[in-house]
Amino acid sequence: MRTINIGLTQEQRQGVINLLNQDLADSYLLLVKTKKYHWDVVGPQFRSLHELWEEHYQALTENIDALAERVRALGGYPIGTMDGFLQMTTLKEHGGDVPTATEMVARLMEDHEQVIRNLRDHVDRTGEEFHDQGTADFLTELMEDHEEIAWMLRSFIEGQPIQPNGTQPAAEMQTPVGV
Repeated sequence: MRTINIGLTQEQRQGVINLLNQDLADSYLLLVKTKKYHWDVVGPQFRSLHELWEEHYQALTENIDALAERVRALGGYPIGTMDGFLQMTTLKEHGGDVPTATEMVARLMEDHEQVIRNLRDHVDRTGEEFHDQGTADFLTELMEDHEEIAWMLRSFIEGQPIQPNGTQPAAEMQTPVGV
């Protein structure tokens, strides 16, 4: 392979590649969870959540491809196995359960917020520690995408207290007087 001469040392590029692979792992697990909830959601919000999550997993798919291509542009190889993703992700899988629609929204919101925190750190590190402003800009765009999705999910459940089992308190489920 020819030497890559883009103004970054091999060590700088490898540091950035490692961060990108973690972002790739988080994005892939988030994609799988979003698709699973898209398939499993039930209840009065079915249609709106089913359609919203389809939009989200399509955007995640594009971002995953962009992350993998950024790794390749820097001379690395993206992780590409479920085992690799699960080893590198900072997110929790939640295998084997089917939560309520509200809990699904809450879990995805929390995951997007975790990804945002990670990306914020990775933007700083790629710029300051590894001097790769191009990747810092790229990650900033990804972070903004996740911020918008987290805001949408947060707005969906705003005003609804989330209980550990995803149910609403009994007092809130009563029909108001005069209705």
